[in-house]
Amino acid sequence: MKVGCIGLGDIARKAYLPVLGGLPGVELHLQTRTPATLARVADGLHLPEGRRHQDLDSLLAEGLDAAFVHAPTAVHPEIVTRLLEAGVPTYVDKPLAYELADSQRLVALAEEREVSLAVGFNRRYAPGYAQCADHPRELILMQKNRIGLPEEPRSMILDDFIHVVDTLRFLAPGPVDDVTVRARVEDGLLHHVVLQLSGAGFTALGVMNRLSGSAEEILEVSGQDTKRQVVNLAEVIDHKGQPTVRRRGDWVPVARQRGIEQVVTAFLDAVRAGKVVSARDALATHELCERVVRAVQERAA
Repeated sequence: MKVGCIGLGDIARKAYLPVLGGLPGVELHLQTRTPATLARVADGLHLPEGRRHQDLDSLLAEGLDAAFVHAPTAVHPEIVTRLLEAGVPTYVDKPLAYELADSQRLVALAEEREVSLAVGFNRRYAPGYAQCADHPRELILMQKNRIGLPEEPRSMILDDFIHVVDTLRFLAPGPVDDVTVRARVEDGLLHHVVLQLSGAGFTALGVMNRLSGSAEEILEVSGQDTKRQVVNLAEVIDHKGQPTVRRRGDWVPVARQRGIEQVVTAFLDAVRAGKVVSARDALATHELCERVVRAVQERAA
């Protein structure tokens, strides 16, 4: 199975390539326009010259069975369009694009060509988060905070807060009837944003503070007098009277803890089976993010 990886940045090197490079039956090909990066990463994976590509034409000429796109978000529309038009099942690191119109076009193109398109919402596969879907969820709280990183609203929401938005959608136990957004913007930079989703019998609250003094991610789901808390995707604490703590095993890879290994395997298994993966649900997350962006921009105006 020939699999291409386009873009060799931090996420590709830390999270995806260690998984892809170790999968049996996968012939991995790399593509980046930076020769030094290509040589360094390919050397680390012991890839021969024939699997190293400096342009997309060379990579597509290999007749790929699947591709993973980890290039900067700004170039996603161009790259993904070419892959889909070539009939290559494509997995894209979130988001699909910064502009909703581009995301909608890509999803429509994938459906028109009947080609798989998946978006990298790995938290849906992270064990601690996936197990929360089996817990009572009358109240869902998620925080994803940073230190000293206020940012332009659209890039912050689409590059980072989108994980919070998608996790709330994933865990919401029913249809969302109401959406509320609160934010603080100073000098054009988004300091914090709060998203509240509510429906029959549940409320979901997502928070991101870019001046929190702590880099952390905390998810809590509660209901029926029980609570489950997941800290930094590694530590699960069940509260029912006395808290019970489950920590990540010493030998559990970070990629498995964060759901990367599972989402990669699920995508490639679907490709092997000839199943077309749809990005339609992922598009709903992008649509909600666009709603958050516009609400933040209105408050800043």
